[in-house]
Amino acid sequence: MTAYGSQAMCARLARVMMRRPGPSLLAADPATWHYGPTFDAGKAVEQYAALATLVEESGAEILWMEDTGDGLADAMFTQDPSFVTDRGAVILRMGKTLRLGEGDLHEAAYRRAGIPVLGRLQAPGTVESGDCVWLDAKTLVIGRGIRSNQAGIDQVQEILRPLGVTVIGFDLPLWDGEAACLHLMSVISPLADDLALVHAPLLPASFYLLLKERGIRMIVAPPEEFAASNGLNLNVLPTSPKKVIMIAGFPKTKAAMEAEGCEVRTFEADALCIACEGGPTCLTRPVLRVA
Repeated sequence: MTAYGSQAMCARLARVMMRRPGPSLLAADPATWHYGPTFDAGKAVEQYAALATLVEESGAEILWMEDTGDGLADAMFTQDPSFVTDRGAVILRMGKTLRLGEGDLHEAAYRRAGIPVLGRLQAPGTVESGDCVWLDAKTLVIGRGIRSNQAGIDQVQEILRPLGVTVIGFDLPLWDGEAACLHLMSVISPLADDLALVHAPLLPASFYLLLKERGIRMIVAPPEEFAASNGLNLNVLPTSPKKVIMIAGFPKTKAAMEAEGCEVRTFEADALCIACEGGPTCLTRPVLRVA
């Protein structure tokens, strides 16, 4: 079986890179890392283990990165520092200064796994993969905002040009300010090739129109649950089309997806995802998705 390739959002998740939280998270200063009042490091480790179990039960192979006490508390959010194409990995450059060292961790992990590195972003460019959504295998959309800038988007386009991939940038709103994290995937979670969960008020209008043009049906998530979760009710991980993992505690969002034929599994995440501003999608870096 092919070992890597993930130019899709919802195809069956076959391999995924994850990093168990450990010493770095246990020693993290919540104020420094912008973690919320429900943060509890010990409980977060337990909640992460529950997510990992759900990922394994989906049939995905986990490529583990270990927390050796490097101080990179956010490195458990393996979605952001890289993404994987059919020809290898792209190492990104983080917009959050505290996370700049994570690119090196990902590059080393890919080399250990025998996955080639196709390219790497350089300063002043920044892109975080939470801002990246594959519309199809040849179209990558990137949200331009606090975490991903035009210089980074341009570099991604140059790296992907030989693959025949077109990169399209859309402006994101400031929302809650520079310290908070609004990624493009904060306002859209693809659930299948023709279905997505969205928070319509923060969706770039031109991106919304493109989704409609592509025939992608949109489930509008309940705004009160978006507000209560700081957007994390929308952070839904597809393990295959219409089979997803989400944070527990947002029954209206869950019911809206189930009404469209989705199978939804949940895990408790108040100390982990809600507190640390990243859900199950953020905690996973797909390495291989297969049709």
